[in-house]
Amino acid sequence: MLLGVAGVSRVWAAVAAAWMVAFALGCASGTPLMPAPRIYTGDAPRPLFTSVDPAAQPAAIDLLYVTNRAPSSQQDASLPYGSERSQSLAFGSVKVEVDPELDGEAFAAESVRAERDTEIEVTLGEAKELGRFPPIPYAVEVTETGLRRASPVMDVHEKAAADLRAEAIRRLAQVPRKELVLYVHGYANTFEDAALTMGEICHFLGREFLCAIFSWPAAGDAGLLAGYEVDYESSAFSVQHLKQSLRLLTEIPGLERVHLLAHSRGTGLLSSALRELGIEAYVAGDSLAARYKVKNIVLAAPDMDVQVAGAKIFGIASDPGMPFGGAPNPRGEFPPMDLRVTVYASKGDKALSASELIFGSALRLGRADVDEFTPQQAAQAARQAFLVDIVEVRHTPGLIGHSYFKDDPDASADLISVIRYGLAPGEPGRPLKRVQPPFWRVVPPDDR
Repeated sequence: MLLGVAGVSRVWAAVAAAWMVAFALGCASGTPLMPAPRIYTGDAPRPLFTSVDPAAQPAAIDLLYVTNRAPSSQQDASLPYGSERSQSLAFGSVKVEVDPELDGEAFAAESVRAERDTEIEVTLGEAKELGRFPPIPYAVEVTETGLRRASPVMDVHEKAAADLRAEAIRRLAQVPRKELVLYVHGYANTFEDAALTMGEICHFLGREFLCAIFSWPAAGDAGLLAGYEVDYESSAFSVQHLKQSLRLLTEIPGLERVHLLAHSRGTGLLSSALRELGIEAYVAGDSLAARYKVKNIVLAAPDMDVQVAGAKIFGIASDPGMPFGGAPNPRGEFPPMDLRVTVYASKGDKALSASELIFGSALRLGRADVDEFTPQQAAQAARQAFLVDIVEVRHTPGLIGHSYFKDDPDASADLISVIRYGLAPGEPGRPLKRVQPPFWRVVPPDDR
């Protein structure tokens, strides 16, 4: 089929936008530390560290990682993991390093300056793999009565699961708050990108949490539009591994709460994994929040179609035939979702503009704005305000304005207030202005 003039224009616009996105996101090898969230620099700044002694802390941030990226095959590879898929899930420890001349106390002081005299660069440090699960699909054995998982495979799985739990328990014992914050990165991000972003966020959460990343095989070299399509497929491939990782990590003893942060295409991956875990919980007569301790789900610049996102988030409520605790109970009550979903969205996000051109969809969730909604869509969104808050961000720093959740000091301050302080929209301390349920808007201090 031949494309018309409008179709050709749309394709070339998508190519140009995808090139810009890939170029901007592909710059690695260290990055300046994100601006200090305004919650630490405003008129009444909160202290960065309250439960941790900065003088006793190393400047470097040590993260737990889980990944289904294949190890780098080149001997001189600059990254421990590349962009190829691995059938097996691995986990380990990775460090985010800062200026070697700064100790923990000096880094803490410099990091919260509203205007820094010199840039503080963060770089990827040592990554050490600590364990690996069997490749999927797991081998099965045929028995007289059916199938069972092969014993050699289960031996490897059980050892890896025990080792991962032991590492998480060890780390949990070292932090003041017995809570996990896990970050899932987006399109065109390397293993390094994911670690640096989580390292920054972990530092500005006061280093009080068990901080971890799930890094999936993004940032391939298949070209512009093809690269986006490969990453999209790799995110779908990764659902099984992320679901397995979340189940294992949230079951560790002593863990009290889980906060999940995803960015861009990582939001679709996280939403799919949580949908499957939510179904498991519902069928068992439980809720996602109670069974897996999930308190916050933060979707930053989500690269998902608005309707697809709604179907994933509210899929269980929309399926009354699904058995709850053993049998369908269409009109009965089921456990409430004692958690919040916070969506950060911006009309100025050029990466998601490119995504809309590529997919031809009406609206990506990460560009949701009350002005873009029809009266019917706005009414439907208002009915979902018991669970979801959509936070509009108008200031989007950078070439493409896609990482504002950490690059804009007011947006990052709001993120910190959600996870670290558990503040609801409208409470003092969040830099938000009410628009209409469930929409809020980040505003600078002078406009509050």
